[in-house]
Amino acid sequence: MKIRDKILIHFSSTVIALTAISLTIIYILFSEYREEEFQQQQNGKIHTTIKLIEKFKQESATISYLIDQQDINDFYDEKLLVYDSNKDLIFASLDSLDILKAESILNKLSPSQRWIETKEENYDLIGIYAETNGHNYYAVSKAYDAFGYTKLYFLRNVLVIIFLFITIVVILISRFLSNKISRPITALAENLNNYDPSTEKVEELEIETSSYELSQLTQGFNELLRRTNEAFVFQKHTIHHISHQLKTPISVLVSELERIKNFSSIVDIKPEIENQIIKAKSLGGIINVLLEISKIESGQQTQKQPLRIDELFFDVIDELNAIYPDFHFEVNYVPDEIDENSLIINLNPLLIRQAVHNLLSNCVSYSSDHKAEISIDCTESDYLKIQIINAGKPISTEEESFLFNHFFRGKNSQGIIGFGLGLVLTKKIVELNSASITYSNPSDNSNVFEVRFSLTARTEITGSN
Repeated sequence: MKIRDKILIHFSSTVIALTAISLTIIYILFSEYREEEFQQQQNGKIHTTIKLIEKFKQESATISYLIDQQDINDFYDEKLLVYDSNKDLIFASLDSLDILKAESILNKLSPSQRWIETKEENYDLIGIYAETNGHNYYAVSKAYDAFGYTKLYFLRNVLVIIFLFITIVVILISRFLSNKISRPITALAENLNNYDPSTEKVEELEIETSSYELSQLTQGFNELLRRTNEAFVFQKHTIHHISHQLKTPISVLVSELERIKNFSSIVDIKPEIENQIIKAKSLGGIINVLLEISKIESGQQTQKQPLRIDELFFDVIDELNAIYPDFHFEVNYVPDEIDENSLIINLNPLLIRQAVHNLLSNCVSYSSDHKAEISIDCTESDYLKIQIINAGKPISTEEESFLFNHFFRGKNSQGIIGFGLGLVLTKKIVELNSASITYSNPSDNSNVFEVRFSLTARTEITGSN
């Protein structure tokens, strides 16, 4: 069932049911009030008749007849019986109306039970025990409240008309409100049905609504779509990541093994084999990085631990210097004297090491003077800023917005081996570690990558100590 129909049914049925209950209660209360009021009128007439009988009891029966003649038109259809203390009938009104329960009521009346009320069809029937001037009387009255029933039937018809009118109005209002409330949800559902997960560009869902909950729902869907798209794109290009990260080291490893195969001296082979073992372990590390990212993309929590970020940079620099001994990395601190605790950050060691390796390798590939500067800035209290700077031809302003896209390679990459995936993987790793990365070229021969690490995690770590 559509949500529009559910709102229509639930809202309208609730309001209509409450209206019906309210009108029914009004009708029942008025009916009870009519009955009580009419019975009191009967009781009043009984007492008046008894007083007249008491007053003129010495007169002839003609006077009693005249009393009845005076009262006969009080009610539309009435029968009144009055009995003495011995329960002998002393007065009966002129109406020919029979009281079938008169004997039963008379037997039940006594000084201890002075009032009995019941009904015979639509007639109100009461019996009373009364005392006047030391004399005891019993009376039974049966009457039809024509005026009261007329008002009751009129009220019933008015309430029915009001109920039908309210029902129609509630259904129309419910239909209008259900359409208005469900329209944004329907639009959201249609946008989701039209969403193509195979596209790499995420188009955010937009709906026109003033509802806070629906706005939050839309934002949540857009965030979910963004993350889903990122995971989909990453999985889509996993083979390219593997090719980019593993093709070169595997080729080098195979080439080196083929070269070692031609060695004839065991003494020469042993150190070469040890070097290849180190390279193979590095290759295994790259595979572990890709597996770690795949785990995180599947929803598992990333495992982090306190790391001193400058020591990580020095380790990667040592690895690269072993491969590129002519390249020089210069590490500078800002300010010169710093608190070592400010360099400790909660990070995933496996992933962040690969990101640092990619950034420094990028310097080796694109530097024009075989050197790079690493500036570690600890002046801010909220974040740690690290800049990787190298001289070389920068990318154009138009290309900057595509730098972290899959397969993008700027004009300055001509003649340099690569697939345009290293920075994509680096950006992904940096974001998974609650950091950010940006690129700038402050001069015509300068490239600057800036990574900012949040120090919130470090504050929690140092605070717990």
